Amino acid sequence: MNKPLATPKVTRRQALVVGATLSGGALLVGCSPAEIMSVGAKKDFGAFGPFLRIAADGTVTVISKHIEFGQGNHAGLAAIAAEELDADWDKVRVEQAPAIASVYGNAGMGGTQGTGGSSAISGSWEQLRRAGASARAMFVQAAASKWSVPAGEVRVQNGLVSHASGKQAHFGELLEDAAKVKPPQQVTLKDRSAFTLIGTDRVRRKDTIAKSTGTARFTQDVRLPEMLTAMVAHPPRFGGKVQSFDASEAKKIPGVVEVYQIPSGVAVVAQSTWAAKQGRDALKVTWDESNAEKRGSAAIVASFKDLASGKAQPAEGARWAAFDSKGDAARAAGGTAAVEVAYDFPYLAHATMEPMNCVAMVKGNNARLMFGSQTQTLDQMNVAKVVLTLPGAVQIETLPAGGSFGRRANFQSDYVVECVQIARKVGGGRPVKLVWTREDDMRAGYYRPIVHHTVRVTTDAEGFPATWRHRIVTQSIMKGAPPGAPKSDIDFTAVEGALGSPYLKATPVVDAQLLTPDIGVPVLWWRSVGATHTAYVMEHTIEQLARRAGKDPVEYRRALYAKAGANRHLAVLNTAAEKAGWGTPAPAGWTRGVAVHESFGSVVAQVAEVKLENGVPKVGRVVTAIDCGTAISPNQIAAQMEGGTCYGLSAALFGEITLTDGQVDQGNFDTYRVLRNSEAPQVETYIVPSANPPSGVGEPGTPVIGPAVANALLTLTGQPTLSQPFVKT
Repeated sequence: MNKPLATPKVTRRQALVVGATLSGGALLVGCSPAEIMSVGAKKDFGAFGPFLRIAADGTVTVISKHIEFGQGNHAGLAAIAAEELDADWDKVRVEQAPAIASVYGNAGMGGTQGTGGSSAISGSWEQLRRAGASARAMFVQAAASKWSVPAGEVRVQNGLVSHASGKQAHFGELLEDAAKVKPPQQVTLKDRSAFTLIGTDRVRRKDTIAKSTGTARFTQDVRLPEMLTAMVAHPPRFGGKVQSFDASEAKKIPGVVEVYQIPSGVAVVAQSTWAAKQGRDALKVTWDESNAEKRGSAAIVASFKDLASGKAQPAEGARWAAFDSKGDAARAAGGTAAVEVAYDFPYLAHATMEPMNCVAMVKGNNARLMFGSQTQTLDQMNVAKVVLTLPGAVQIETLPAGGSFGRRANFQSDYVVECVQIARKVGGGRPVKLVWTREDDMRAGYYRPIVHHTVRVTTDAEGFPATWRHRIVTQSIMKGAPPGAPKSDIDFTAVEGALGSPYLKATPVVDAQLLTPDIGVPVLWWRSVGATHTAYVMEHTIEQLARRAGKDPVEYRRALYAKAGANRHLAVLNTAAEKAGWGTPAPAGWTRGVAVHESFGSVVAQVAEVKLENGVPKVGRVVTAIDCGTAISPNQIAAQMEGGTCYGLSAALFGEITLTDGQVDQGNFDTYRVLRNSEAPQVETYIVPSANPPSGVGEPGTPVIGPAVANALLTLTGQPTLSQPFVKT
């Protein structure tokens, strides 16, 4: 049944505080952004707090503040809490948290509620451990009081509470008593030597059966009484807007209910998806393109090259900004360069298996949404602006999603706001499902930006970098950040992976600068963000330097890591090289390439075996070593390395979005080529043991495969690969 929209009770002070925030005003002293964004939210938690719920049958439900969109984080999050609770893993379930930033905020995202930056596990590590340990202490105390024994003598294992006297009880039997115990202020967490669940292959996904049988409920599966379906006609060029439209033919389509103009285009609302699409196809829209981006991608690339070379000057308001600088910068521009290269990277689509969609119900100032929300707080804030309510009063039921790679998290909440605008016009709280086709998302969505690098390196007598001059030209992802977001002269998402590189740390003179010109094409983070291009540039440049110095690529890196004190890089490199058999002959017809990169707190090394078939690279075996701190679920880490490798390889070989006169040329997988099953490599994953807290896993596997393959190709052909994709269609 469709739940009625509840009217939140809001004080005048609450309304003033949130109103100031939404309009970009100053925050009141003593109010955190998370608290302000949560005003109007209902907070009703059980005895064990907001992250755990325990039932009478002993079932433990872990409340996840992070969306599940294929990365498998729900199992890892559940295991963290279950380990400290000593729960029966077979009785552990996972449930999605409501959207309340003050309770479920992500410290790695400024306290807003959201999933990104490979931070789900790392950002919940201490929080969920303490939640589990606190609940365990409550059961121990309940048992100790009931049995009149010292709490220190009570043991918990697999959901069974016991005492040496022979007394024992399952969680369900002690539930009523445990719920009355005051949660402890301080808890003792397990020493990792006592872990029985974390780090074992027992930690497997909890959603496999539901997804395999089709019972998992995604947005496209939502069916509500009287629900309508909407599709939107978007302008063919970015920056265009509706000048006029004729809906007469669209309204003749059986099932079409109404046609509305919204800020982003023209929406057709119908009784079914097919009717909405037919109605949209029948629309006649005249677009105002006076402010649209009309350049093609080739022209944008050419302009970036001119800016990097100094042939063109930055536009007014734009300037070069140093992101790494040491020594005499003039030295980096002089001397005889050992390597002087320029790299180009194209726009990339996220190409999620499930395109964008959302279900919204709006009645007056009340809004309820059901969809795969990646950044609940941003979505609440943007929806609140449309319906004129408090962000915390916007109800979001977060559903699993079929991929994101960053696409579902953007500052504008584009498709979400569209759905709410349409539902508001429909009114009455009637459900509206907005459906984007793959063509919609590929032609009117967001992209990994075009990036141009120039690198000039001189070397010392031993062939190691003496000076490093680096220029990066790309659009800024962070320029669209809402009021209150951290401000900086540098968009760190554009330079991460180059900034802090052990190669720059080992180089005496560094002059590295970034320029972010404005282009009318919407850009967004894409799986591994800046590392998608910086890993390639740093690793392929180092490979060329090693080759010029006549040194083995692995030994060359080892020496640089020693200079930089990069012990984690050295450890993963040694592991990958050993497991791949580096230094021994590769299988007949194959050549090995190596690459190492740190992103999201984890360090990954890969050795790829590559050959050319009819001039096209084919990747066979890929040996991966990762240091991701404490490994929660080795099986899932391996899965993420496999998926990330294939995603990165797909982009390196084939991925490219091009524009002709401002219009996107690609629309679906027939024109946006992706890696096929038959082309996927065999990926072996080795986890380097670590006592550090867990770090990212979802993204670090993506950026390393491209340079590993390019480095193998350098050995095969003697020529560097200076642009992506490798395969031109």
